[in-house]
Amino acid sequence: MMDPAIKNNSAGLSKILPGIFAIAALIVIVSCAHHPEQGAGEPEATRAAGYKPDSKSADILQQLEAEFQRWRGTPHRLGGSSRSGVDCSGFVKAVYKRIFEIDLPRTTGAQAEFGRPVKQKDLRPGDLVFFKPPSYPRHVGIYLNRSEFIHASKSRGVSISRIDPVYWGNYFWTARRLLPDHPNR
Repeated sequence: MMDPAIKNNSAGLSKILPGIFAIAALIVIVSCAHHPEQGAGEPEATRAAGYKPDSKSADILQQLEAEFQRWRGTPHRLGGSSRSGVDCSGFVKAVYKRIFEIDLPRTTGAQAEFGRPVKQKDLRPGDLVFFKPPSYPRHVGIYLNRSEFIHASKSRGVSISRIDPVYWGNYFWTARRLLPDHPNR
């Protein structure tokens, strides 16, 4: 026969246990979920609607979008540096070398020391954007326009995301400009 105190505790526990499991499941889902890659499915004309870059920025943006099309969907692979698998700093290094003929260091930390700092509100196409999200020690991407950047995402491979206040904006760390200033700015 079961002790009445244990029986009462078991009955109480059976009432709160589903709630505890629901909370635990929610925590797991939220912590494992990756930020949706906003803008990735939109046509470039829609994403860029209303954006009026100067000719130099427009040229850089066009080159970056073409390079994105080459890399789009390439899977994430830690330490990777090719279209068979790439990590964030390897992607940035490869794109900068191909488009701008600039040889960057291999790691995100070393890349964050190149160029000069830029405020988030002053970002231009081609600027490097750095983040410190909980799922990466550090993360880097290349700014496009209208708060969008290309990067090698752990969950989606090479893709476009937004620096929005819901996810990436919360983890924004710094930005660096490596390209020469535009003469008309």
